[in-house]
Amino acid sequence: MIKRPLSPLDRLLVEIGRALETVSVSRPTASTPSPAGNLADGTDDEAQRRHAAGLMRINHVGEVCAQALYFGQAAVARDEGLRRQMLGAAAEETDHLAWCGERLEELGSRASLFNPLWYAGAWVIGAGAGLIGDRISLGFVVETERQVEAHLGEHLQALPANDARSRAIVARMKEDEARHAEHALAAGGIALPAPIPALMRFASNVMKAVAYRL
Repeated sequence: MIKRPLSPLDRLLVEIGRALETVSVSRPTASTPSPAGNLADGTDDEAQRRHAAGLMRINHVGEVCAQALYFGQAAVARDEGLRRQMLGAAAEETDHLAWCGERLEELGSRASLFNPLWYAGAWVIGAGAGLIGDRISLGFVVETERQVEAHLGEHLQALPANDARSRAIVARMKEDEARHAEHALAAGGIALPAPIPALMRFASNVMKAVAYRL
């Protein structure tokens, strides 16, 4: 059976389906068990639970944005190998998204109300980077993942010491993000011009401030 090439309408429907799956209320299914495993939930204090939930909501938003960035970059990638690399990384980010969503439920909280907005903005940024060129697109991945790795490290310091479940998830995510950056660098990613990383950090700080509460 010969498969016909996807039409522009087909591609649009695929992207809409991916967006809906990422930001829908129902949690996506992880292909890998949560690193939290059978660890005890030691967050009995209500203030600690709210703080942990705020941090995990930020991490959940980060995974929503990661999905959108990778899908946006894959949608315009010129090289088929690069497209597959982006989609493979997105699949791993789906696990992160599921783990964070599960932990939010355990903490009696919810995802960010602005997830559709975060997704749309990140997808446009990812597609824009991809349209400039594959090496710029990969460089964008490197910078994004390094910044995410840094903020996950901050969260490991900020999470309650007795919240073993959240800490296990964040530690595993940090390892995976570092690996994504290494792969993108090895594939030909280049350093972004000086103003761009600073703008990315500013946008990330705004997102984190909002997502912690909403």
